[in-house]
This record gives sequence, structure tokens and C-alpha cells, in this order.
Amino acid sequence: MRTLITGIAIAALFLASCKSNSGSSAAGSDSTAAALKRNKQTALNSEMALSKGDIEGVMKDWAPDFVDLGHGGSPPEANKDSIKAAIKTFFAQFPDFTGKNFVAVADSNLVIVTCTWSGTFKNPHGTMKQNGKSFKMPEADIFTFNKEGKIKSRRSIQSDATLAYQLGDLVPAKK
Repeated sequence: MRTLITGIAIAALFLASCKSNSGSSAAGSDSTAAALKRNKQTALNSEMALSKGDIEGVMKDWAPDFVDLGHGGSPPEANKDSIKAAIKTFFAQFPDFTGKNFVAVADSNLVIVTCTWSGTFKNPHGTMKQNGKSFKMPEADIFTFNKEGKIKSRRSIQSDATLAYQLGDLVPAKK
């Protein structure tokens, strides 16, 4: 009889322990869902700020160690002043730059934002002369987040070659 009571007690403790763990797991799921939602909104806010020409809004939620990984055509950039200057230069070239149809997807510490960017080349840049041509291109940006919900990095999936081609600066190879 004693063995039976001990067995029931151990089983009850085991079941209580499992129930308690599943309760904390559900709470963990809730906080994970909240973090995903927060990160998605933060990434969307950054992209929408870019669409509005709001550089401070773009940079608002960057972590102190933020790195812009670009699209791989140039080295990563961590200097926020350099990034800010590059964005200002781009806005000067394309004063009507805007994005539409923003969609964000999140998993773990990653958020991917897709949209369609457009603009008109109205002011010169370096050796490139403005030509009044417009571009319209889909893009995806991949954001990584730290535990505090700050953006650690951004990587673009759109090559500058697409932009250059649409602006007439890059001619496709003849067949």
C-alpha cells in the first residue's frame, strides 16, 4: 500500500511539474510572439521612415553596434555618420524616392521586409549626370535584432545593377 501511495505521489508531482512547465512555456511563447511583433513593427517603421525621407526615423532603433551589410557589392558600413551621409546623397539624387506595399515576415531574431521602391534621377551623382529617368524595383531587406529589440544589421537583397539598368547607366550585354 505504501508503494502504491508513493507511486501516486510521484506521478502527481510529475504531472504537476509538466503542467507548470507547459504554463511557463506558453508564457515564453507569448513573449516570443510579442518580440516577433515588436521586431516586425520596428523594421516596418524603419523602412517607412526611409520612404518618407526621415533619416532620423530610419536610424531611431539601430543598436549601438549596427552594421549596414548592403547588398554585398561594397564592404559593410558601421559608421552611422557615413551611412547618414550616403542616405542624404541618395535622397538628393532621387527627391521623389518612395516605397509601397510593405510586408514584413519575422522568425527568431530576423525580419524580412519586402516592398517596391521608386524614384526619378533628378540630380547628378559623381560622374553620373541626372537624366530624369525613373526606376521601380522590388526589394527585400533582412533585419537582425538584438534581445532588446534594436536593429543590429540590415542586408539588402536588391543589386544596384537593377537600379543602374533602369536609369540607363548599365547596358545589357548583346547576344
